[in-house]
Amino acid sequence: MSPRRLILFGASFCVTISLLLNFDSTSARQVNDREWKLIWHDEFDGRDGSAIDSSKWTNDIGGSGWGNRELQYYTDRLTNVSQSQGMLVIKALQEHYTGIDKVSREYTSARITTRKSLNVTYGRFESRIKLPFGQGTWPAFWLLGQNIEKVGWPSCGEIDIMELIGKEPANIYATIHGPGYYGAKGISVPFTLKNNERFTDAFHVFALEWEPEILRFYCDGTLYQTLTPSKLPRGTKWVYDRPYFLLLNLAVGGAWPGNPDSTTSFPQFMYVDYVRVYQRTTR
Repeated sequence: MSPRRLILFGASFCVTISLLLNFDSTSARQVNDREWKLIWHDEFDGRDGSAIDSSKWTNDIGGSGWGNRELQYYTDRLTNVSQSQGMLVIKALQEHYTGIDKVSREYTSARITTRKSLNVTYGRFESRIKLPFGQGTWPAFWLLGQNIEKVGWPSCGEIDIMELIGKEPANIYATIHGPGYYGAKGISVPFTLKNNERFTDAFHVFALEWEPEILRFYCDGTLYQTLTPSKLPRGTKWVYDRPYFLLLNLAVGGAWPGNPDSTTSFPQFMYVDYVRVYQRTTR
């Protein structure tokens, strides 16, 4: 786990203490070293206020709506995405912003990918994240097929390891999208916290184990969704047999979560403790 530092002054102290109090809730090791070998990771231990590691991540930039009628403009500014206290912090702001493409939006946020650095077929993909909540917020940890520029979406395939829509703070969703089953027809299942807990109250570990013709989705070590070609609609194609890249983002608004309203406060934060990718060592 990434180390945390106490900052003994002002608001930073309160934020740091809050994160520390939640730190141990999912800190137990969940990967068997005899079964999985770590091949890539980012612990986000850069200097406080520093940019993401450009050898690992690329910023997606723009305010086109991203195919979902989203409201934010994704930037690479440190005010929207940076490393702090051993974490990646993605911050969504309510502000008028005009990009170099002359597109203007009333919200900003960030989306980062490994498209230029890491494309892999099969493995275990894991991240420990503390999520925002509030109407219109939409954080995600997911994968896209490397061939998206050649074949387009959804033919490239999409694996959503974790999505949360802010009006449902106790639910996350694991979903796959492919040719013939995408958008509202994507194959999806929720995982729900018990005892009135919310995903904004503590860190949780989200993981995918992806092997030939099987996808297994976990939350805090609990397997809650298994998908195989037999689960696809008749006549559709399994496209999870080729390289994919990772994405992390915090969207605002969109066709699924709906738009922010008077109950939504800003800024909103998505805290990422680490991202780790493993390959199977045993069968």
